[in-house]
Amino acid sequence: MSEKILIVEDEEKLSRYLELELNHEGYTVNKAFDGNTGLSMATEGEFDLILLDIMLPGINGLEVLRRLQAKKQTPVILLTARDAVMDKVSGLDAGAVDYITKPFAIEELLARIRVALKLHAPASSSNNENSLKNASSAYDSEDTYTWGELRLNEKSRQVYYGHDPITLSNREFIMLETFLKNKDIVLSRETLLESVCGYDYFGETNVIDVYVRYLRTKIDDKYGVKMIETVRGVGYVIRSDNN
Repeated sequence: MSEKILIVEDEEKLSRYLELELNHEGYTVNKAFDGNTGLSMATEGEFDLILLDIMLPGINGLEVLRRLQAKKQTPVILLTARDAVMDKVSGLDAGAVDYITKPFAIEELLARIRVALKLHAPASSSNNENSLKNASSAYDSEDTYTWGELRLNEKSRQVYYGHDPITLSNREFIMLETFLKNKDIVLSRETLLESVCGYDYFGETNVIDVYVRYLRTKIDDKYGVKMIETVRGVGYVIRSDNN
């Protein structure tokens, strides 16, 4: 059965273009052109992923996201023409799993969709039965980096806090891995940007703050720890003496 994707986008030409591309990739697509309709379809229907524009008639995309998150945990990728860091932060804080700024290459969007669907796929019963086993292997491997009860396995790309699996996007994983490999070293935003986004990235370094905030939400806030420290005017650091 193909994954179902809901597109909530008021630009009908863009929405139709995305529908055709997603259909070509084998996805089943439904569309909404305003916030109220999109919220109704998202809450009443069953979708594997939602592509949600921020600027929508009716209620805006961020409000749609907040109301949806109160009822369901469907992964949401935000589509936005805005390039302000706070819009990205607000979207991630509201529960979006990723965002992409217009205009974008369809190949990049498709890649982000594949990652989001993979990371948020329902766990099978066999996966549930083997959860503790996988967590134990993450503890034992020589390719594992640790901080307190946190374990990151470089080869399997698994992250656990105790026996709890932590779902990270590719960039979040790379950032956490970079921190853990460089404990006690203050990393500048520029250094983190090169590691996480690559040398050819030309966007603002403040995007690093977005990913740090997302890691803090998933780890620091959830488990009541202070893993990632801010060094004002320089960057961020994970200190080994916090274990």
